[in-house]
Amino acid sequence: MLRYDNALTAGSEAIAWDLLARPERWHEWAPHLRGAWGLSEDATGEVRPGARGAVRLLGAVPVPVVITAKDATRRSWSWRVAGVVDMDHRVEPGRVVIEIRAPRALEAALGVTYGPLVELLLKRLSRSAAAQPRPTGTGTPAG
Repeated sequence: MLRYDNALTAGSEAIAWDLLARPERWHEWAPHLRGAWGLSEDATGEVRPGARGAVRLLGAVPVPVVITAKDATRRSWSWRVAGVVDMDHRVEPGRVVIEIRAPRALEAALGVTYGPLVELLLKRLSRSAAAQPRPTGTGTPAG
């Protein structure tokens, strides 16, 4: 298993989850994902367990995916990409994490080719979460 993680600014976990769990927001931190369809719930906009759809890589290549699990309480969700790569996404206290599992040779190749990109993407997600206003509890966003 490959594990990538990045620190979050204190108090930004809810925003990080919103960025991570809502396909319409993925482009904000993962610019190589230029669209997704069939993956989210209408009511929340978050990924839906059992959903089958696709993501569009670099605006051209549709890649089939299945959302295999989601636990909004624990702020985690998983998907199977192209029927062979499993990826877990989660927000932990103070961290955002992606874990990748695949057959041994493919996992090794992903570690070399995709791993550095995942590290950069998690840094982008952390920066995006930190830059957005957080609720103050008074009905107005923090500045």
